[in-house]
Amino acid sequence: MRDVVDTITRRVGLGERRGVCPSNLTAVTSDARQDVEISVVLPCLNEAETVGTCVNKARAWLARSGRVGEILVADNGSTDGSQQAALEQGARVIDVPARGYGSALTQGSKAATGRYIVIGDADDSYDFSNLDAFVTELDAGAALVMGNRFKGGIEAGAMPWKNRYIGNPVLSRVGRLLFRTGIGDFHCGLRAYTREAFDRMDLRTTGMEYASEMVIKAHLLGLPIAEVPTTLSKDGRSRPPHLRPWRDGWRHLRFMLLMSPRWLFLIPGAFLTLVSLVAYVRLLTGPLRVGHVVFDVRTTFVVETALVLGYSTMTLGAIVRLFAVREGLLKGHRLLERMRQSPILELGSLAGVVLILAGVYLGVVLVAKWGSTDFGELRTPGRYLRSISLATFLLTTGGLTVLFSLIMGFLALPTRSNPLE
Repeated sequence: MRDVVDTITRRVGLGERRGVCPSNLTAVTSDARQDVEISVVLPCLNEAETVGTCVNKARAWLARSGRVGEILVADNGSTDGSQQAALEQGARVIDVPARGYGSALTQGSKAATGRYIVIGDADDSYDFSNLDAFVTELDAGAALVMGNRFKGGIEAGAMPWKNRYIGNPVLSRVGRLLFRTGIGDFHCGLRAYTREAFDRMDLRTTGMEYASEMVIKAHLLGLPIAEVPTTLSKDGRSRPPHLRPWRDGWRHLRFMLLMSPRWLFLIPGAFLTLVSLVAYVRLLTGPLRVGHVVFDVRTTFVVETALVLGYSTMTLGAIVRLFAVREGLLKGHRLLERMRQSPILELGSLAGVVLILAGVYLGVVLVAKWGSTDFGELRTPGRYLRSISLATFLLTTGGLTVLFSLIMGFLALPTRSNPLE
């Protein structure tokens, strides 16, 4: 049966290696789909020097393991002959016009015919001749199996020092802190997952963030995740790698923070709001003496700023979370779902307008009071300034509440899941 599958995939690759969409390839191999157990998917962009070696190693492992499989190269626009190099070694090649690491792996996984999918870079840094541990974990019930390069071994010169000792350890620790995944190597490029897990994760990012999204989505969906040791060798390319450590590291960190709006927005915002509110209410009543230090009206305006900032952070957190749910990046939340189903636009806008009117009313009263002195010097400027602070606070929070309600109302609009339907 393995020979039949190899013959089919080689014929498809040689006959339609350029300009073929993944859906057509899947249709051609639909008869073999039920028999193929493992698909090894390699994202490729100008890897002519190494992609053939990776394909050969994967084919050797499939032959040794006795598993029925295929090797599929998702080409992202190579101009150095990578496609031909892969085809000559018996791989199936599909074109992925949309650039990006995530785009290549998404389309490659969609076109794959196996029940299990193994992905890894085509630069010969990962050992495709030894995938037993990954498949064993999948057989045991894992939905996603991550490689751990720090446990398996990193060859000298295979990973830049800033990635090995700063980037990957820090990002992995942040991932464990924010998402409680327990994964020791959050961004290892060699990993495996089931077809069902891939469909459920519904991965959306097209760039390097894809690696982070996969782990986060799998965890949020409650999919069983395993981790196995793997090795990292120095890649076989003569050109510089596509990876840009500082830029790509920041992209991963930014993505992880945005995927955790609770820690990035809600918790810091709630803490700042609570502390500032207590201090603000106290300072509105008069000066606060702590030892020899006196906090008076100037401090009131500082605390008011912190209070508005905390409130804004909390509302932004809710907006980001609802947007992420709408885009399929995060799963829904019961509180947000209730807000979405409630008349939040009307109620929130009404509350905001009430706050604005209260601020306007207080402002008019203060101007009238100042007018009673012919707009001259006030006898109690401290009390007057505290009232001004309260008026500006009501106006600001009222305006923010109205804007927040408008945005949440927009995000809560029911729409089709596919805009082209």
